[in-house]
Amino acid sequence: MYSKEEAARLRQQFWISFGQYMKAVPSASGTTVNWINYKTGVKNIFFKMDVDQKKAVISIHLEHGDTGVRHLIFNQFEEFKLMLSNTLGEDWVWEQDVADEYGKIISRISSSLEHVNIYNQQHWPQLISFFKPRMIALDDFWDNVKPVFESLT
Repeated sequence: MYSKEEAARLRQQFWISFGQYMKAVPSASGTTVNWINYKTGVKNIFFKMDVDQKKAVISIHLEHGDTGVRHLIFNQFEEFKLMLSNTLGEDWVWEQDVADEYGKIISRISSSLEHVNIYNQQHWPQLISFFKPRMIALDDFWDNVKPVFESLT
């Protein structure tokens, strides 16, 4: 078991390592991108990565406060479902109404990797191999569809 400080240090160390590993990877548009804190450029649409002692999750969060608008955005993503799946090379889990870690109802499209632990440095290569291609694919997908979502919000 790690102390709070040790756990925080290991989490920070993982994300720094991941950021350094991804630093040389340009975005689909050829620009520099902060892969850890990816900015979609569209309000209330977020690409998130998270990992704890049990699993890693990469997701698209739709967090618009108006349920109708959030559902409209989710439905628009559904129109691109085949394109997203083809770009990612896999199908993700689609949840129109789900509570986030704070109890807020959001829409989420996600993929997870079970049985990994951020505090086990031997799992880090597996975590990086999980996150890296999916973030790159999300960026490629977003480069093609972002204008559609800009007009919705």
